[in-house]
Amino acid sequence: MTDFTYAPPDEPVRVVHADHAVLLVDKPAGLLSVPGKGEHLADCMIARVQKLYPEALLVHRLDLDTSGVMVFALTRHAQRELGAQFEGRQTKKVYRARLWGHLEPKEGRVDLPLIVDWPNRPRQHVNHETGKPAQTDWRVLGHDPDGTTRVRLYPLTGRSHQLRVHCQALGHPILGDPLYAEGPARDFPRLMLHAESLRFRHPETGKGITFSAPCPFR
Repeated sequence: MTDFTYAPPDEPVRVVHADHAVLLVDKPAGLLSVPGKGEHLADCMIARVQKLYPEALLVHRLDLDTSGVMVFALTRHAQRELGAQFEGRQTKKVYRARLWGHLEPKEGRVDLPLIVDWPNRPRQHVNHETGKPAQTDWRVLGHDPDGTTRVRLYPLTGRSHQLRVHCQALGHPILGDPLYAEGPARDFPRLMLHAESLRFRHPETGKGITFSAPCPFR
C-alpha cells in the first residue's frame, strides 16, 4: 500500500472504564495502537492515553483500521496478569463486522492456520505447513438488501489479521478491507470491523468483567 497516508481522527479519548488497575477505551478506526516507525506515525492510542494516564501500559493491540474496546494496565501487576490471560486465551473477545456477499449457514467455525506472507507484509495468509493454529467462530446477525451480511465474530485465538484472513477464506471479505478485499467489497469508507466487547478477569479481584463499545456502523 504505497499510497497509504496516515491521517488519524482528531478526537478525544473515549474512556469506557477506569479504576486503579485497568483502563478501557474505545479506539477509533484509523488510529494506530502503538507508534509506527517515523515521527509521522507517532500519534497512536497509547500516546493519547498516556497524556491522561501517564502510568498506562500496553496489554494488546487492535489493527489500525479496527475500532473498539482496548484495555490498558495501570500497574505492572495488572499488565502481567492481563498479559497472561491474553496469552492463555482466557479472555473472550466479540467483534461486529459487515461482510461481502450472503454468508451461510447461520453460524460456523473457521479453522485455518495463519502465518505472515513475507513477500507481501503485513499481509498474513493461510499455510497448512508452517501456519500457527487459528480458529474463529461466526454467527450471522442478518442479511442486507445490498447483498452484504452482518455478523458477530468470536476469535478463539489471537493471530495477526486473523478475522480479516478467515473471512476472506470464507469467500466473504470484510467490507472496506484495504488488504484482503477487492473491487466493490473494498470500496467502503472504513474497515467494517469493530471490537464490540472484551471479557477478562480483573487483575486485582479475579472477578470476570465485560466491557463494550457501541458499533459505529450498522
